[in-house]
Amino acid sequence: MSDHLPPCPSCSNEYTYEMNALMVCPECGHEWMPAAGGGAEPAGPGERVIRDAVGNVLSDGDTVTVVKALKVKGSVSGIKAGTKVRNIRLVDGVDGHDIDCRIEGFGAMQLKSSVVKKA
Repeated sequence: MSDHLPPCPSCSNEYTYEMNALMVCPECGHEWMPAAGGGAEPAGPGERVIRDAVGNVLSDGDTVTVVKALKVKGSVSGIKAGTKVRNIRLVDGVDGHDIDCRIEGFGAMQLKSSVVKKA
């Protein structure tokens, strides 16, 4: 192998290998995600990192902008691209809807992070 693989964080075994997107230790069986480049996020175990449509990390209280027009059930007009949404909350929603917010003229709703960008 030409590239150097990191040792196992659990038992420090140096004979680790890649399996799809995971790193695996053959000695203790520990599996982990390799650290990405230089911009690693300080996420603890079990903590999700939610990113917007262009890759920015979102957090509670952020202001985002809708990047494409959205149809809303029960509404004739829908939400236009460029609409600003203030004070978002990140939730574990249904069908990938991971942003809980309130939009003027529509009220409370959930959005997908793939249709917004951080303002």
